[in-house]
This record gives sequence, structure tokens and C-alpha cells, in this order.
Amino acid sequence: MLDEVARWLQRRSWSADRRPLSTLLTAKRSAGPNGTVSVVLPALNEEATVGSIVETIRRELMSDAVPLVDELVVMDSGSTDRTAAIAEAAGATVVHRDDVLPRLPALPGKGEVLWRSLLATSGEIVAFVDADLRDFDSRFVSGIIGPLLTDPGVQLVKAMYDRPLETGGTVVPAGGGRVTELVARPLLNLHWPQLAGFVQPLGGEYAARRSLLEQLPFPVGYGVEIGMLIDSLNTVGLDALAQVDVGVRHHRHQDGQALGRMAATIYRTAQLRLARGHLVRPVLTQFDRTDDGFTPRMHDVATEERPPMLTVPEYAKRRAA
Repeated sequence: MLDEVARWLQRRSWSADRRPLSTLLTAKRSAGPNGTVSVVLPALNEEATVGSIVETIRRELMSDAVPLVDELVVMDSGSTDRTAAIAEAAGATVVHRDDVLPRLPALPGKGEVLWRSLLATSGEIVAFVDADLRDFDSRFVSGIIGPLLTDPGVQLVKAMYDRPLETGGTVVPAGGGRVTELVARPLLNLHWPQLAGFVQPLGGEYAARRSLLEQLPFPVGYGVEIGMLIDSLNTVGLDALAQVDVGVRHHRHQDGQALGRMAATIYRTAQLRLARGHLVRPVLTQFDRTDDGFTPRMHDVATEERPPMLTVPEYAKRRAA
């Protein structure tokens, strides 16, 4: 297995610089309709960062000189701040989660809006980018769509990057990605060792062909990234998966309890794929210090999953049209 991962790393891991924009534009023109690109930013109360991301993508990847991205959609997941207004003013198409597939009440969670975004976009290549990134570099987009435009054998591309931990005015160069190191990486290495070569398996920046995404179930919460990676491996095989180095990722960090809830959701998502139907207690208990001592707080662990989009009648009708 180690040899297989090593061969995959050599064949399917690249730097974003390997494919300059001129190469991508030539490949896009040659691909025709199959080269259309939609970029989706799932957003919940990200007014501080979403505008800058949208402006950078529009300026550097959607100009007359560099028409690489065809569609830029911010999927608003119920924001209560000015996220939607700022994103629209910056030039994005803003789609509200509840307006997509309204017959089906929306569930809370990132995976829910990613799933619904397939009905709100039209590109044959779909790139997802988190909306909380600071010092955003457009290579986060061009880097992950590059292999999909230039190599027909590639189906899904994850971004890889350095992830410093920035907290309390200090920077720990490799301190980010705590849930990745403590939960996701051990799970993948123990149970899906073919995926051990992914540097950022939980990263929110990745792109895939619509023809793959529409076949996959989508965990509605934070388990969507690990679930998608595992299910893609089972659907198209390791050699159809790739990763691209895009530099450094700066973003807002979650507190310890939020990371605990994220970890529980990721573990549950993996557990479902190891033993479908096995009952576990989908509740996490955490503790807050109060005047009366430690007070327990109960949190449901997101276990719902949306079915492959191909099975949704509205989507099938839209694709047929």
C-alpha cells in the first residue's frame, strides 16, 4: 500500500505553478461545453471576507483577458449579517439556501448548501471555496480546476497548503488542521490507506466534475469533505483523484469545543461508511465552566445525508433540458 500511495503522489500531486493560466485557457477552449466552470462559496456570516474573495476571482479569473471562470455563486446558508449584500455588491450571484429545492426543508450544515449548489449552478466543473479565507489568492481556484481542464482522467482535485494557526497575536507555522491530524488522518490511514497521501483531506477548497458530484451522497454537516473523498475513491478509483499545492491558507480558526463537534461529525461520517446501519449514539456531550461548576451541553452529531443529486427529479429534469 505504501508503494501505491508513493506512486499516486508522484503521478497526481502538483504545484499550481505547473499549469499557467495560458495553458488553462487553451485547454478550456478545447474542452468546449465540458470546460465550463462554476465556483461556489458556501457562506454563513462571512461579511468580513467574502467580498474580497469574490472581487479577486472576478478580477483575475473572470475578465475579458482571462475568462477562466464562467459562474461565481455564493450560497448563503442563512446569514444574519451583511454577507449576501456584500457578495452581491462584489459581483457574485447570491443564492439563498432555502430558495433551492424549496419542497425539501433545509437542514443546517455546510454539506447541505454544497449539495443544493448543484441545482443552482450549471458548470461541468464545480469548484468549492470556503468563504472565510483571508489574503485570498486566485490560485486556490485556478490551481484546483487546472488538472480537470488538462487531464480527462482526473475527476476530483483537492487543494493542499500550509495551514498556520493564528491565535492570540501569535502564529504557529504548522499548527492548523487539528481535526485533520487528530481524527481524519488516523481514520483514513487505518481504514482507507489509499487516501493517506492527501495532505488536506478536510480542506474546503476542491473541484470536481459534475458527472462525479451528482453520483455522490452529501453528508449535510462537516462530514461532507471526508465523505466525498471516501465515496469518490469507491466510485472512480484513486488514480482519478489528485491534489495541487496552492501555497498558504489563512482563515478564521474554530474554538476547541467547535472542533470537538466537528470531530464527532467526521468520525460519524466515516463510521457510517465502515458499517452502514450500525447504531451509535449521535450525541456529543461537552462541558462549560459556570458558577455551579461544570455544566454539560448536549449537541446532536449531524448524521443526515442527502442522496445523489441524480436521484432528485428536479435535477434530472434540469439536466435533461
